[in-house]
Amino acid sequence: MGAGRILGAGSGWAGALLVTLAVLRTHPAHCTEPPGRFVFQQNAECLFTNGTERVRYLERWIWNQQQFMHFDSDVGVYVGETEVGRPQAEYFNKDKQYLADARAAADRFCRHNYGGIEPYSVARRVQPKVKVSPTKSGSEPHSHLLVCSVTGFYPGGIEIKWLKNGQEQTAGVVSTELLQNGDWTFQILVMLEMSPRRGDVYTCQVEHISLQGPLAVHWEAQSDSARSKMLTGVGGFVLGLIFLAPGLLIYLKNKKGRPVPQPAGLLR
Repeated sequence: MGAGRILGAGSGWAGALLVTLAVLRTHPAHCTEPPGRFVFQQNAECLFTNGTERVRYLERWIWNQQQFMHFDSDVGVYVGETEVGRPQAEYFNKDKQYLADARAAADRFCRHNYGGIEPYSVARRVQPKVKVSPTKSGSEPHSHLLVCSVTGFYPGGIEIKWLKNGQEQTAGVVSTELLQNGDWTFQILVMLEMSPRRGDVYTCQVEHISLQGPLAVHWEAQSDSARSKMLTGVGGFVLGLIFLAPGLLIYLKNKKGRPVPQPAGLLR
């Protein structure tokens, strides 16, 4: 478990031990009352702040979903929380070796295992891939959507902004939920509703702990006339190829059928 900034918040490790105890009662053979069942848990947690700069070890003791005692490395002793837990905490605190082991767990257990297991390591960093693509919006006839697709990043903390000509846009911005992939990476889509004019430059800016600085992907709007001219040019080029192909085939066919001229003075 981790603490820190929202961007690139760390992750931690927790171990849990479950023990089920059955209390058997002495009853006559005809008794149908089932035996009582109780669940005992001991959970150990490591909380990291800014890597291993500050490490906190928590040990929780739980009986039937009620925590009755805990150890906090920031406090350094066991603390009982119920009538059952208080004498137990006092007993552990008097045991010098047991208390010393608990106090050493922040270093011996937490720091020792920090970053040692992939892919759960809190030091793991995977850079995001960013793609911007336009799409037509069905809400209004002249509105469009710009979709910023951010995929394949780890950890999940990320900040994504839309900019128009360098100015941050907040209206018309919609985001999907953060989705987890099967390879321990994440993806997210952030969409911007816009009415583009020729020359407008839209930017999807991504900040992530794996990047040395903000990653920006740009998209420039074109007018309808510019797009029409481009399509007209492409269409004319295609038509030219269509008319050119038959003439080229006829030329090559006629050239192949002509006799090869013989050099003058060649005797057979």
